Amino acid sequence: MSETMTGAEMIIEALVDQGVEVIFGYPGGSVLPIYDELFQQNKIRHILVRHEQAAVHAAEGYARSTGKVGCVLVTSGPGATNAVTGLADAMLDSIPIVCLSGQVPTHLIGSDAFQECDTVGVTRHCTKHNYLVKKIEDLPRVLHEAFYVAANGRPGPVVVDLPKDIQFAKGQYAPPADNKHKTYKPILKGDMQRIEAAVDLMISAKRPILYTGGGVINSGPRAAELLRELAHMTGFAVTSTLMGLGAYPASDPQFLGMLGMHGTFEANNAMHDCDVMVAIGARFDDRVTGRLDAFAPGSKKIHIDIDPSSINKNVRVDIPILGDCAHVLEDMISVWKSKNPQQDKSAMKAWNAQIEQWRSRNCLAYHNSKDVIKPQYALQRLQELTKDRDTYFTTEVGQHQMWAAQFLKFEEPNRFMTSGGLGTMGYGFPSAVGVQLAHPEALVIDIAGEASIQMNIQELSTAMQFMLPVKIFILNNQYMGMVRQWQELLHGGRYSHSYSESLPDFVKLAEAYGAVGIRCDNPENLDASIMQMIDTNKPVIFDCVVDPNENCFPMIPSGKAHNDMILGDAVKDIGSIIGEEGKKLV
Repeated sequence: MSETMTGAEMIIEALVDQGVEVIFGYPGGSVLPIYDELFQQNKIRHILVRHEQAAVHAAEGYARSTGKVGCVLVTSGPGATNAVTGLADAMLDSIPIVCLSGQVPTHLIGSDAFQECDTVGVTRHCTKHNYLVKKIEDLPRVLHEAFYVAANGRPGPVVVDLPKDIQFAKGQYAPPADNKHKTYKPILKGDMQRIEAAVDLMISAKRPILYTGGGVINSGPRAAELLRELAHMTGFAVTSTLMGLGAYPASDPQFLGMLGMHGTFEANNAMHDCDVMVAIGARFDDRVTGRLDAFAPGSKKIHIDIDPSSINKNVRVDIPILGDCAHVLEDMISVWKSKNPQQDKSAMKAWNAQIEQWRSRNCLAYHNSKDVIKPQYALQRLQELTKDRDTYFTTEVGQHQMWAAQFLKFEEPNRFMTSGGLGTMGYGFPSAVGVQLAHPEALVIDIAGEASIQMNIQELSTAMQFMLPVKIFILNNQYMGMVRQWQELLHGGRYSHSYSESLPDFVKLAEAYGAVGIRCDNPENLDASIMQMIDTNKPVIFDCVVDPNENCFPMIPSGKAHNDMILGDAVKDIGSIIGEEGKKLV
């Protein structure tokens, strides 16, 4: 049954119909009718951020930790353009977001009106889809369709641009019986002939590996369960991209850790030497593949992905399977069981022995110190002191992000939120705000650098206003660490603008917002300080002063193959190794 409503009323009603409980936003002239409707209802909680970029990152954290669609509300012009970084981040990392943006009245569009910008044009390349609503009759369909497009297939951000006169206009609202997009129909079930062929190839494998990515997590909890079943059934070793961490338990002996530029020695060597690779919900990103013509050169490749544009985009594969990870894995397991396969046990035993030999190199080893806190040690202690708690981690971007991926151990999906594809400094803290809102009783910790945290530090106001006890764990090495590492290794130690000069006193900064500040620079005091942070029921900035000279290893230099890794103290200057062409690829 339809009802007569204003556009602003329709927007709130559609959000309620879609099950939205939280929306992150910042008011402005072009969205005041919507804010007026928000004021008059109590079904949706509005979280006032202090910057629109942070609104999208907070919605990303909320979405990634719950599996729901994150929702954002911003005004026109600078409100929309400020959101672009977050939208691009969500696009590259496949996060379902619906962003409602205000727009000037339809009769002013194109006139350079106050706070006008071409939001559809600006966001076209950093969203999965976008809409400009020009007729009130289209509004109900567009709102519901936006949620469908954001959440189905390969998830991603969708923008709905809402002129102010449309928000005031009246029309008929009724939830559509079917909110699917007419032409967007993602394929969920994989082709059975290709699945049969893939299983036959897997049975014949002598050096197999499962290469898993964020698509497993996006597919839902069932996909992670099926991945574990497939791995245990086949005995195949498992590695993961940065975005896929947690889809497979870190404690499982078949897990090799993360692969790629800062992945483990065993994962990267196994990837290089495998004869059958099963890529599941991964997109062959350049941080993973290294040198393309030397990427797993002797392998047959199976690729399972719901996004047809990801298949054969970067790496040619032998058996492409288009479909949702959970559906395809379920069929793959069924086919495997029906064949009652006889694997080459001798070859598998030799392969696993080789993997254990690589693992014995202990590639994450570092030289600890009694005098200065090593960043790796800080994360190991944080892992140990939080492992029995209901804990979620987010990160900013840089060395601390890679150390977090190496040293924090995730046993289940949706526990690790980080910016993978775009590498957005400033992502972690607002994302942690979103996670904390979704899981109010959980311990939520943002692993940060002293440079990254200042990108969105203003969100301490948001955390304080809504009493969100988010913890910011800063690995403070007084440098933009990853920039400094590359400058040291590739540019002769010329640290051009990577030193974090004029740093604030983070303890005083926390206190200025009404939060709690803790500083630790002594390894002997680290555990007690971490426990103080954990036990504080308020937002905390933990300023952990670490060795400024520590580099993040292992590392595959740009332009090199997976089996050409640098471990720890192997070499101080790799510039001569990778050459000028390699430097250009960094």
